[in-house]
Amino acid sequence: MIDLLDAVIEAHGGRERWRGVRAIDVVFNFSGGLLDLKGFPGHHRPVVSVDTSKPRAVLQRLGGDPDDRWIFTSDRVWIERRDGEVVEERSKPRAAFAGHDRSTPSDRLHLTYFLGYAIWNYLTVPFLFGRPGFTTRVLEEHRESGETWRVLEVTYPDDVPAHTKVQKLYFDDGFMLKRLDYTTDVLGGVAAHYCYDPMTFDGVVIPTLRRVVRRTPDGPLLSGRTSFILDYVDVVVRR
Repeated sequence: MIDLLDAVIEAHGGRERWRGVRAIDVVFNFSGGLLDLKGFPGHHRPVVSVDTSKPRAVLQRLGGDPDDRWIFTSDRVWIERRDGEVVEERSKPRAAFAGHDRSTPSDRLHLTYFLGYAIWNYLTVPFLFGRPGFTTRVLEEHRESGETWRVLEVTYPDDVPAHTKVQKLYFDDGFMLKRLDYTTDVLGGVAAHYCYDPMTFDGVVIPTLRRVVRRTPDGPLLSGRTSFILDYVDVVVRR
């Protein structure tokens, strides 16, 4: 019997290919209704560099001086000038979301943490799940859009930041990631997250279009407003 996680990792480039990746740099378009609610309306075109060995992301062009660096790590976020001067910082950034719901405005450090851990996850999954501390189990297959998708439930270790501890991921017959289901613990949203247009960059397969919509007991609100959309326009895998 095929191991689903092994098949998924192999389809996205394989462990050996991933082992040599140090960082991934992406330019992407970013917008959505939830971003508007949080106080960052309109269309954004940030750049990000993620460290594949640990939770760390460096973002630029999210607002203010385009040379400012918005830096995410698990236990600290900060914004620094081009010369390294720190202008804002926050320790224990996840705790700063206590009491927040979908309509609670965010500040720049909230956004640094949320977008930082999210994009770090998006660019390291599914390889991330092969690390010690993750557990997985295969669930019943799912029918959607005339296709049968394999479903993998993933439980994160406590020291890896993510939307929520337990997530469901859906894969097509080619073991490509099609959808994720999760709750955004820091924002209070219940999400269905769709992945499209996988492309290969130096042997690593990455979905280049992501759309997040609200999920209800009756299913995802595909005809409703998009919560977030990310469109990758330039991707560089660094070794």
